[in-house]
Amino acid sequence: MVERGADPTAQSEDYGDALYDAADHGDLIQVRQLLERGADPNKQGVFYGNALEAAAQHSESLEIVKLLLEHGADPNKQGGSFGNALQAAAYSGSLEIVKLLLKRGADPNKQRGGDFGNALQAAAYGGSLEIVKLLLERGADPNKQGGYYGISHRSSVWWFSGDSEVVA
Repeated sequence: MVERGADPTAQSEDYGDALYDAADHGDLIQVRQLLERGADPNKQGVFYGNALEAAAQHSESLEIVKLLLEHGADPNKQGGSFGNALQAAAYSGSLEIVKLLLKRGADPNKQRGGDFGNALQAAAYGGSLEIVKLLLERGADPNKQGGYYGISHRSSVWWFSGDSEVVA
């Protein structure tokens, strides 16, 4: 439809714009076409905030995340149910996407309300020990306040109560 003149930046109330939808559904070809035709990778969407956050929650969307970042997507853009792309990837256990976002400047201490105040809390609650360790290595503050559980320790106790390496 874009080839026939449809506006790639048009947005609906319920589903965001076409780029957001394509990113959320893992459609690399459509994401590429929309970006080439001027779609804004930082435009706010609906449930996931923006196209990058929508893609980051799916571990199989690494190529889409790369493409969005190459076209100027802000890895620290706030909004949506997860808060930002790093929190979405951390909660979902998408290690390669977490690594890429950190490499491209995502802040592991970026705060947001809701269930997960930051990426460390999201990773702890999501149950990914490997991502928890990576975020701590990259400077995530385990004492940061925020989110439903308050601090990362409470999120980690929820999933890792038998693992003294994480809880300690």
